[in-house]
Amino acid sequence: MLEEEYQPRRKLPANLRPPVPPEPVFEYTIRPAVAADMPYVREIYNHYVANTVVTLDEDAMTLKEWKTKFAWLSKLDMPFLVAISGSDQVIGFAYVSPWKQKAAYRRTVEDSIYLGPAATGKGLGKALLKQLLADSKAAKIKEVLAVVVDKGAEGSIRLHESFGFKEVGRLGKVGFKFNRWLGTVLLQKHLK
Repeated sequence: MLEEEYQPRRKLPANLRPPVPPEPVFEYTIRPAVAADMPYVREIYNHYVANTVVTLDEDAMTLKEWKTKFAWLSKLDMPFLVAISGSDQVIGFAYVSPWKQKAAYRRTVEDSIYLGPAATGKGLGKALLKQLLADSKAAKIKEVLAVVVDKGAEGSIRLHESFGFKEVGRLGKVGFKFNRWLGTVLLQKHLK
């Protein structure tokens, strides 16, 4: 086409353009977990076992194992939360568990947060951690630790740091998954 034949593309007036649909609102509620949530918790967790190094577990957890863990944490009055979507689906969970079994460690816990793949990157992890820390404080927990793999979970490290967790140590090459060595980063937060 010759330059003199070129006509600029005309734009439709705004009132004649098709409307752009709004982004769907990401809705959820956070509540204490109940035993009936464990099949969904298992499904989310086992996704990470099979596909990521976020957990160093190599074998999927069974429903019986999750029910046993939930009952044990409930008996200890440890917070265990689930996030529920607007359509009543479990889309994430968070809990704390004893750091060590010795009695002197009873006020120190390790946190765990897992989101369904479609719920990542939307602020849900932040909301779960905020509520988990508040519930942990109410349960008279004093120290919360996060043990995060050093390669492949950088978002988790940033999330914890945004809540005031401080790096207190690293262990190199302590896990071997997917044919590679992995280390861990230990982060700690004092609940006042």
